Amino acid sequence: MISYAVRRLLWVIPSLWVVLTLVFFLVRVVPGGPFDQERQIPEEVRKVLEDYYDLSAPVHIQYKNWLVRLVLHQDLGPTMRYANRSVGEIIRLSLPYSAQLGGLAALLALCIGVPLGVYAATKHNTARDHVAMGIAMTGVSVPRFVLAPVLILVLSLKLYLLPAARWETWRHMVLPVFCAGLPMAAYIARLARAGMLEVIRSDFIRTARAKGLSERRVILRHALKGALLPVVTFLGPGLSGLLVGSLVIERIFNIPGMGRYLVEAASNRDYNLVMGVVLVYGVLVMVLNAVVDILYKLLDPRVTLE
Repeated sequence: MISYAVRRLLWVIPSLWVVLTLVFFLVRVVPGGPFDQERQIPEEVRKVLEDYYDLSAPVHIQYKNWLVRLVLHQDLGPTMRYANRSVGEIIRLSLPYSAQLGGLAALLALCIGVPLGVYAATKHNTARDHVAMGIAMTGVSVPRFVLAPVLILVLSLKLYLLPAARWETWRHMVLPVFCAGLPMAAYIARLARAGMLEVIRSDFIRTARAKGLSERRVILRHALKGALLPVVTFLGPGLSGLLVGSLVIERIFNIPGMGRYLVEAASNRDYNLVMGVVLVYGVLVMVLNAVVDILYKLLDPRVTLE
């Protein structure tokens, strides 16, 4: 298990290199540049700026310089739109906000989705099952960029129950976390229901019931572990989608996380900042996928490590 975990985590390095290489060249293929939206500046000034940000060299030389600076010096370079600020400084200040939002949203999704799916499976084909899955379908169907403004309008601007923006106290966190976690909770509920329905029809569950065990013990002790396998499989891409979805949430609720800077960097052609944020998101997503694969083996001994 340890050797498999090490190998799985080491695969993050070449995968991340491929992603960063593609992003590096793609952002430079897109028409426009970091100084095109500025007011007209003299050619001498533009040349000085391009030399300073290493934009005057051919693209392959820029890539080599960027890669050497990253690997040897762990330096992501200066930002092109924020004066006197480095990419590392912006990531260091914004990452905690994105991590808190993503972590709390994932925890909320698991706390809502797993019990709702298990409950629906135990009440299969009843009105309670249909209501639970109707709630889950609503969560899947309503996108975050629709749900968030509606909740802000109702709970913040009409009822004055919760703040409409920022990330300061627990009251500021309620709406962003709920809007970010609800779609993921809906997917988890449907997967947990499907997994539980498959497991409770197995022979070992019938044997457990024949021994006289209570239904609660059968579900929690024997069936739940197997029912979580589809949920664990979904956690890798699900958490990745949660990170991407958090970009919208951070923008709507004015949270100073990395998503806000990624959107601004993409629109402003801030190449260094785009690469820095993609690097952090890439590491998080790939490590999460590796951890999910390891958890899958722990939950299901039948899975081989090769």
